[in-house]
Amino acid sequence: MSRYLNGAFVRFTENDKVFVDVEFYGGEKYTGAELHRLFPISGRNKYISVLDSDGNEIGIIRDVNDLAGESKEVVERVLDNFYMIPKITRFIKMTEKFKIWMWTAETDRGVFTFEIRNHLTALKPLYDGRILIKDADDNRYEIPDVNRLDSRSRKMILPNI
Repeated sequence: MSRYLNGAFVRFTENDKVFVDVEFYGGEKYTGAELHRLFPISGRNKYISVLDSDGNEIGIIRDVNDLAGESKEVVERVLDNFYMIPKITRFIKMTEKFKIWMWTAETDRGVFTFEIRNHLTALKPLYDGRILIKDADDNRYEIPDVNRLDSRSRKMILPNI
């Protein structure tokens, strides 16, 4: 049975951009641990599995917000690097031909052009206001808040949801 990890008993330090070192206040240490979201789409900061370098589970972070200041920042930064999903800031162009859509979008990682074959399965609105998009090549993109898009971009995306 896994143990739950919180800020009162454990400290996380960055080992690499996608690994952490874990030190329990009782003296137990792990180097090069991996963090994995148990619910990567809906639970961004809840239920994070911590695995040692052999892939064995050390414990589970119920909520990243329960960690102490620096540990919380380290865990959030490492998770963001591991689960890097470009965030769409605006749509530049959208064309449709034979029910295949070509989108060009500006993201926080640059401009991307991608293809969507079925908008019913490719666009997924989430309960917290985000929209996830999965293109024809299984790449993922995120719209953090559709209401923060410019009006032209909102008109492109909203009729398709």
